[in-house]
Amino acid sequence: MASCTLSALPIISNPTNSSSSTLPWRLNPHNLATSLFGRKLSIRPSSSRRFVSKHRPTIATVLSSLPTLKPERASSEKTPKWSARAIKSFAMAELEARKLKYPNTGTEALLMGILVEGTSIAAKFLRANGITLFKTRDETVKLLGKSDMYYFSPEHPPLTEPAQRALDWAVDEKLKSGENGEITTTYLLLGIWSQKDSAGYKIMASLGFDDQKAKALAKSMNEDIVLSHKILGRLLSH
Repeated sequence: MASCTLSALPIISNPTNSSSSTLPWRLNPHNLATSLFGRKLSIRPSSSRRFVSKHRPTIATVLSSLPTLKPERASSEKTPKWSARAIKSFAMAELEARKLKYPNTGTEALLMGILVEGTSIAAKFLRANGITLFKTRDETVKLLGKSDMYYFSPEHPPLTEPAQRALDWAVDEKLKSGENGEITTTYLLLGIWSQKDSAGYKIMASLGFDDQKAKALAKSMNEDIVLSHKILGRLLSH
C-alpha cells in the first residue's frame, strides 16, 4: 500500500501571539492522510529547532550589590560584593513583604528572606536556635498587623530606613574587618540585629536571639559556601 507522510513541525512562537506556544505540534494539511482509505501514516520529526525565548524572568536579573545610602559605593571597585546567598535573601525579602501586602521591605522582611533562602550559615543558625520562618511570620503579623486586603504592594517594595541602615552596617563591618571575599548573609543578619528599634530586632529577641548568640554567629561572618552569580540566576528563575 502507498505510504503517506504526516509532517509534524514544532511551532515557532510568534511574539505577537503567545497563545500558539501552548500547542506542541502543527500539522501540515497537504501531507495529511486518513486511515479510512487504508493508508499508513508515518510521522517524520522535523529537524527545525524550537524557538527559545531570550527574555528571562525579571527575578533572574542578578545584582552584585544591594541598595545603599552611600552613592559613592555603587561605583567603587573597592566596595566588597554581596554573596549570592545574601542577594537571594534580599530578593526573597521583597517577595515576603509583597505576600504580607506591606508597602515597604523592612528588617522583618529581611529576616524572613534569610530564612526563605535557607542554605546560608545564618539561616541554619537561626533554625538551630528555634527561629523558623513560620514563627517569624507570625511574630511579624502580631507586631505590625495585617495589611488591608485590597492593598497591593509594589513590585519592589522600597526599604524602610532601619532596613537600609542594616544593609549599610553590613558593608561597613565588612570593610572594617579587612577580610577579603564577599559580604555574607551573616553580615546581613547581624545588620538587622544592630538596629535595636527595628521590627526585625524585636522579632529576633522575642524568639530567643540575644547578644550572646550574635557573638557566637559573628565568628563565622566571613565563612560561607560561595555560589557564583550564574548559579544564583538559575536559582532565582525557578
